[in-house]
Amino acid sequence: MNRIPFRYIIGPAIALALAFPGQSPAQAAADSAGIRAAALDYIEGWYAGNAERMERALHPELAKRIVNTDPRNGRNSLGQMGALTLINSTKRGGGKETPVEQQRRDVRILDIFGNAASVRVDASTWVDYLQVAKWNGRWVIVNVLWELRPQQ
Repeated sequence: MNRIPFRYIIGPAIALALAFPGQSPAQAAADSAGIRAAALDYIEGWYAGNAERMERALHPELAKRIVNTDPRNGRNSLGQMGALTLINSTKRGGGKETPVEQQRRDVRILDIFGNAASVRVDASTWVDYLQVAKWNGRWVIVNVLWELRPQQ
């Protein structure tokens, strides 16, 4: 009978316990799944023009921001939108303009601590850094700071 060495069983369990103190591995896995689901509702909802998925992903008081630089003088300004603007832009199909072969939806959870998480979403021509919170039992996006990829 082949037996799995103890170190291969206990190692991942210890890693989960250290990464999520005070949570069981099942809680940690459920939180990761909820965070990933919110990020995918956000980016896939955008591409599909699915306002319901976008709305489900967002906290109603979302702040989405980008630092813009004026090429004439190099000065910065802050572009921003709220949840309703993003939901309505999704409903109008803004993301549907991205060809399917260019649609990226790479989600990487950077950190989780209690009811807060940081997530990076690599999309077609931009990168989003999401701050996600567990709100009334659901993970939702509270803040987004995004940056356009350089044109090639």
